[in-house]
Amino acid sequence: MSNNNIRKSLVASALFGAFALASTSVAADPLVELQKAGQQNIRASVQSQEKINNIFDQSQELLAEYRQLVEQTENLKVYNDHVAKLVADQNASLSSLDKQIGTIEGTKQGIVPLMYRMVDTLEAFIKADMPIDLNNRLARIERLRSVLGNSAVNTSEMYRLVIEAYQVEKDLGTALVTYTDKLAVDGSEITVNYVYVGRVALLAQSLDEKQAWMFNRTTGQWEALGQEYLESTKLAIRVAGKQAAPELLKLPVLAAE
Repeated sequence: MSNNNIRKSLVASALFGAFALASTSVAADPLVELQKAGQQNIRASVQSQEKINNIFDQSQELLAEYRQLVEQTENLKVYNDHVAKLVADQNASLSSLDKQIGTIEGTKQGIVPLMYRMVDTLEAFIKADMPIDLNNRLARIERLRSVLGNSAVNTSEMYRLVIEAYQVEKDLGTALVTYTDKLAVDGSEITVNYVYVGRVALLAQSLDEKQAWMFNRTTGQWEALGQEYLESTKLAIRVAGKQAAPELLKLPVLAAE
């Protein structure tokens, strides 16, 4: 082969190689682009799926919150109905209490004057009765009057004390009691032991047990007793003072007319 031919072949080979290389580069570019596009699509799909998952999770959370709100609303409705019933019942109770308070106030207006009359009546009775422990009984009346004028004592307590005083006077009718006090004898006062048997007899005896007296309800005076009554009066005082056993007592009693 001549040198010219060899040169032509080399030039042709070079041109072919360059063309082949150029063709390969051109053919490779679309494939790369396709691969890139596929990867982008995959990434976009993953991102879309993540968004879908997030949206689903949020929708589930919202659904749970909605159900919770619905349940709370139902509970609140039940509770509000319950409270409404309680309020209605309380209003009814308040109305009833208002009526009762009005009744109580009216009762107080009637009972306070009644208590004053009861104390006056009790004082008159004590003064008309035998002088049994007279000083203490009249002192009780003064304490009652003080209580009735005390604003710190409520009406029910006042009434209780008045009834208690009446009970004390009632118990005197069956009591056997002794106490020591003064007795006016012949213009002077001496210390004596008193003993009363219910409201049947009221006796007194000197501390030396040598004298005895009986209160005469008819005359309202103290009368001296004979010697025959000294021992029985002494025994009655001892029995009343729990110093001797109860037994039949011989005491002077005014006969009924």
